[in-house]
Amino acid sequence: MYFEPDNTYHIYNRSNEQAFFNRENYFYFLKKINILIRPNADILSWCLMPNHFHILLVTNESSCSLIEELHRPNVQLLSKNIGTLLSSYTRAINKQENRKGRLFSHNTQAKCLNDKIDNEGFLSNCLHYIHQNPLRAGLCNCISDYEFSSYLDYCGNRRGKLVNKELAYEMLGVSADEFKQHSEVLINEAKVKEML
Repeated sequence: MYFEPDNTYHIYNRSNEQAFFNRENYFYFLKKINILIRPNADILSWCLMPNHFHILLVTNESSCSLIEELHRPNVQLLSKNIGTLLSSYTRAINKQENRKGRLFSHNTQAKCLNDKIDNEGFLSNCLHYIHQNPLRAGLCNCISDYEFSSYLDYCGNRRGKLVNKELAYEMLGVSADEFKQHSEVLINEAKVKEML
């Protein structure tokens, strides 16, 4: 993955099977995000599903800084930290579940949205699409019922610190109340995937 400063990226990956086996697994993954990703990027939204995850973020100079590693020279800090997040989480799950091998099936995708942000409503659609994942998967009847999404922070049901809500409101050009209203409109999944 290669990142450029001040760009917006939709980062996601899927497991071959289940990625989160119990509530503590979700919290462990979020703790890793807080340690490895949040200090080096502004997170706009996130959602952890039983077999995959989504993170929408804006990079900065720190995200894109090059670091020296023995086996990967000139790797960017954010790319390295995403790899560390997934490998350390996989080791923990392998130990917990007495399993071996990779937990996530594909290389992590990092889709840059900057060339698409000028499209009417694209950033908003992507952000709401991420929050609506549990609803589309039948895991909840209302997006505010799903615990492992940043939507609870946006709707005021939790005071999490992972997301930069103010930056999201600014980028979307909406107030907190308008954001909540827009969240109720079900996003067309095919339209978002087509744009990506």
